[in-house]
Amino acid sequence: MRFKLAGIVATTTLALSFAGCNPTTNENANAGANANSNATANQNANANANANATTKRAPTRAEYEKNKQTYAEEAKTLGRKVGTGIDDGWLWTKTRFDLAAADDLKDSTINVDVQNAVVTLSGSVDNAQQKAKAEAIAKAVAGVKSVKNLLTVTAKTPGATANSNQKKGTPKR
Repeated sequence: MRFKLAGIVATTTLALSFAGCNPTTNENANAGANANSNATANQNANANANANATTKRAPTRAEYEKNKQTYAEEAKTLGRKVGTGIDDGWLWTKTRFDLAAADDLKDSTINVDVQNAVVTLSGSVDNAQQKAKAEAIAKAVAGVKSVKNLLTVTAKTPGATANSNQKKGTPKR
């Protein structure tokens, strides 16, 4: 009987000692410090990816390469022609950004197409100086072999200008 009682006491003591160790409670002081380390890194990566969404600067070549598919889809949506040359997509993107950044061309309707590093400008501008400036800006983009300037000079009338990012055949908003 003594051994039976000693066995029960030993079993109870052992059970209580295991019950005191709660495996669901993490008392590690570093657990909270490491828990969200990736959240900050992801937030910073997203901020960098969206940097061009809120700025007027042209993307870098690295940013373009990272978002190449987005730019290709944008060109297709706008009905623009971008060739299959190795740099055609980059030249289309860079030329559009550079033209949009020119203050005196903001009211113009300038469309950009690229085929084998040859940029074609079409649409309308208000005067011959704007036509020449648009051609000069396109020629200044590194990698452009030549520019076909098909821009037309039109007298400015109220409501005559359209959004250059508008798809062909779609109504103005």
